[in-house]
Amino acid sequence: MSFSKYQVALSGNPNVGKSSVFNLLTGLHQTVGNFPGVTVDRKSGVFQLGQLGKVSIIDLPGLYSLFPSSEDEKVVVDVLMRGVNDSSIDIVGYIVDANDLERNLLLFTQIRDLGYKMVVGVNMLDTALANGLQIDLQGLSLSFGVPFVGINGRTGEGIEEFKNSLEHEIFNQATKCSYQFSDNEEQIAKDVNSIIQFDSQYIALLLAHQYKRSPLLKDTQKEFIATLIKKYSFNSIDIQLDEMMKRYQMITPLVQKSSSHIPMEMDSLTRKIDKILTHRIFGLVFFIGLMLLVFQAIFSWAEKPMEWIEGGFVGLNQIISGIVPDGWFQRLLTDGIVSGLSGVLVFIPQIAILFFLVSILEESGYMARVVYMMDSFMRRFGLNGRSVVSLISGGACAIPAIMSTRTISNWKERLTTIMVTPLISCSARIPIFAILIAIAIPAEKVGGWISLQALVFMGLYVLGTGTALIVAWVFHKILKTEERSFLVMELPRYQMPQWRGVFYNVWEKVKVFIIEAGRVIFFISILLWFMASYGPKKSMDAARKKAQQEYAVSQEISLTQLTKSYELEASYAGIAGRMIEPLIRPLGYDWKIGIALLTSFAAREIFVGTMATIYAVGDDNNTTLLKERLQEATFSGSNKKVFTVGTSISLMIFYLFAMQCMSTVAVVRRETKSLKWPAIQMLYMGVLAYVGGWIAASIF
Repeated sequence: MSFSKYQVALSGNPNVGKSSVFNLLTGLHQTVGNFPGVTVDRKSGVFQLGQLGKVSIIDLPGLYSLFPSSEDEKVVVDVLMRGVNDSSIDIVGYIVDANDLERNLLLFTQIRDLGYKMVVGVNMLDTALANGLQIDLQGLSLSFGVPFVGINGRTGEGIEEFKNSLEHEIFNQATKCSYQFSDNEEQIAKDVNSIIQFDSQYIALLLAHQYKRSPLLKDTQKEFIATLIKKYSFNSIDIQLDEMMKRYQMITPLVQKSSSHIPMEMDSLTRKIDKILTHRIFGLVFFIGLMLLVFQAIFSWAEKPMEWIEGGFVGLNQIISGIVPDGWFQRLLTDGIVSGLSGVLVFIPQIAILFFLVSILEESGYMARVVYMMDSFMRRFGLNGRSVVSLISGGACAIPAIMSTRTISNWKERLTTIMVTPLISCSARIPIFAILIAIAIPAEKVGGWISLQALVFMGLYVLGTGTALIVAWVFHKILKTEERSFLVMELPRYQMPQWRGVFYNVWEKVKVFIIEAGRVIFFISILLWFMASYGPKKSMDAARKKAQQEYAVSQEISLTQLTKSYELEASYAGIAGRMIEPLIRPLGYDWKIGIALLTSFAAREIFVGTMATIYAVGDDNNTTLLKERLQEATFSGSNKKVFTVGTSISLMIFYLFAMQCMSTVAVVRRETKSLKWPAIQMLYMGVLAYVGGWIAASIF
């Protein structure tokens, strides 16, 4: 990313289309990292701003006011206050929803009073007009003293005018603070200003509210402010409420002056739809049916693309075999690297379809209804609506889902959500479930229209979610706190998904999967190939001799195949697998599965690549044969099948419950700032995985 001496900050309330505007401005020229010293996501990029050339832009997490209640909000407030002092932010582009101007403009007036130059992008004007709301943008600009520009985050309309306003305003003077301080507020702000280097009186007032946890203050300054709080009997909560009332008293008449509302049928239609989709019975039935269709699509729509990917890897192996001379290096490429990568990357269509459908549900506004509908139910287990957001996100990946718990202000509910989120089936489990379901479950239709495999796939998600709720209830009873929390959220209007945003989201998620999983799988595949191809010399020689003796007696299997089979058993991989085989044999697993379990603790999705690597050693790799090879696999020294229905279901249960993702462990450690909680998490999930796998193997 190129550097610029100008930086724009994009801010606003949640669900106003801010991220869509950010994507329109930056395109693919953006990165995601962390704010310095904290774990909150920092999304930044560059875009062309007229004569200024490329300028930097940072997309700040959404918040409702500068009085923060969660970790994300605290970081945003700190960034905005610091940006005034060190001039690291030159201008703020503030995005509002045209349908909810009054509430959105509260935060706008607070940021403006910090001392920032600002441009307001009024998004969703088309839906506002459809709802009978007419807005005078010029009147708003005159009333508030900053440009109000109509934009459409879905189509890109008005974005160029928004950029032109940013370019023009960046050289203008910021408007003066409009907030009317009470005598008490003015006095304490003046005294706080005497010990800090900020010029803004409003920042001084905010620091008086938030001094205990502000990184902008030294300990001695915090002690000084504490004495001022006592001196002036400064009640932070009462003054916050008083400030909000004052601001709304100023905002409301100005908005009413510049807008008019004509009653439309659209509002009543939305209410009629919500009566069904948020109904405690019909809404739940609809949600379950919708999820069933999603899982059906994951299998049916992905079939052909998966075949194309498999064919591509077969062709790649043929090309490598024709170019690279026969020997260890060719086998490393074909039997090791390509075999391992193809065993996982073939499932990209299923992962992309899942993200595509979930993104549509989010963009349309339906997912917010699910959160609202499930809130009262989730509270019975010690969670709340914001926990539901994290759990739903866990269906994609536990890492961002756990990081999203920062919006939960209640410590007990946040910790409980963190501890149970990895039980929700994430996208990394899809390759494992897909291959095991294909082995164990026949491709039959139930009722003539729904796949039995899709039902089992959905059943795993239901089982994971149900277990997460039970474990959450246990933590709710164990953990003690006197804090109380409430769900405060906005139900966005129903709308057609923004397809550009949907496809961009799918691309980002799939790219992360390919890069993160592929990087690990690449090195694991090389290691596994080496371990499966080499071993102690005496053991390997004995294996070859045993193969020759058996071939001399019976020539039903080729000498090459026999030799490779016995060499694998005598290899370093075979030795490692046999060491843990007694521990996993009660679950119906052999030593080859044991190797996959060990490697999967780096990342779950490695299981399929590991099995593909192990069973492809010495052969012309064809990923379409992996399922057949697993179905034909037998325990060493017997004709007993390994991958029976019981073993396959047992493995699915094991991978459903086990904490096999070191990245998730690291995130839990970082979010909880303790080794205790990730250790407890790994322990209880490991016990659930082993016991659940044993029960499944015993029943089936």
